[in-house]
Amino acid sequence: MSRPVIDTARLLIKKRKFSKAITLLEGAYDIYHEVFDYYLLLGTACLYAGDTGNAGRYYQQARHIRLSDTNLLIGQAALFLRRGDTDRAIQYYLEVLENDPSNTIAANAMEFIRTKGSYETIVRWVDTGKIEKFYPHLTGRTGVPLAVICSAAAVFVAVFAVLYLTGVIRFGDSSEGNRADLSALVLTSDEQSGLQEKNLSGGVYRYILTEKQIETSYNNARKYFQSYMDNSSRVEINRLLNSNASEAVKKKAEILLSYLEEPTFDSLSDNISYQTAFSDPVLYDGCWVIWSGRVTNVLATEELYRCDLLVGYENLERIDGIVSLSFPVSIASVIHGDRPVKVLAKIGNENGRLVLTGRSVYQPLGKD
Repeated sequence: MSRPVIDTARLLIKKRKFSKAITLLEGAYDIYHEVFDYYLLLGTACLYAGDTGNAGRYYQQARHIRLSDTNLLIGQAALFLRRGDTDRAIQYYLEVLENDPSNTIAANAMEFIRTKGSYETIVRWVDTGKIEKFYPHLTGRTGVPLAVICSAAAVFVAVFAVLYLTGVIRFGDSSEGNRADLSALVLTSDEQSGLQEKNLSGGVYRYILTEKQIETSYNNARKYFQSYMDNSSRVEINRLLNSNASEAVKKKAEILLSYLEEPTFDSLSDNISYQTAFSDPVLYDGCWVIWSGRVTNVLATEELYRCDLLVGYENLERIDGIVSLSFPVSIASVIHGDRPVKVLAKIGNENGRLVLTGRSVYQPLGKD
């Protein structure tokens, strides 16, 4: 009797034949669709293979099925640790230790963060492969006595709890963390008394807003920023900059704009649909999106990669829209036109036409 695909893939992963395991698992998607162990195994194989984009995607699909699995939390923590986002990684490790006090990976990772966790050190560990020490074990064995592990875990949890409560460590939740505190960037009483441009004859304004709308839009931009919703903040800033808001309000909006950050596949929290962005490219200019589809009309030179992205056409069923997409050549070299693609890209506006500038891309790995 032949061995089940998922068992064969597990053996390949233990032998560090990650590409073969990924190809085998992705070929069995229809069989194991919505199976937790399938997504967990595939995410872990991608993590070890260095394909962090797909690893994050498969882990997220696994998390939709089961929230508190130890190996899943370890894998997701490793993704944050690789990026240097130690606050988020610690959150996951504390959850692991709460559910599984005997877990040495979480305990060792937290000790590493406490003693060596600078961004430069993390980069070196990623580059040398030492970071795999904090990945989910391929064999599932720890090799450390349970009593020792439990004792160490208890110490780590206690230490980090004290640091958190005293403010030494702040986790990256939805309202604070490593974000700049812009609570002082409020409109002054003078600015509030003159929210609108007094003379509208000297400019062209896309949006004519009331004083109440200007104040609400500015306050929402600050609120969304503190909640890590940079796209939503950008929309409010765009609305103000293209409106009849006063120059004083616009200058403060531009200051806020300078604090917005470039997201990753994992960190983008307020994605925008193609239909929404297409409805008003000016309003969504500069926002980041994650869109899936297929590429066509490719123009590739030594300096440029440009194509049309058929948005929503990954399953060859329906095209939501067609948008021009450009990529740095170094990134675009991994794009295969015969496979579905998912891109992280920034919205631009060329003469009122929606365009994209790509930042990251991932595709299912094809067969050799």
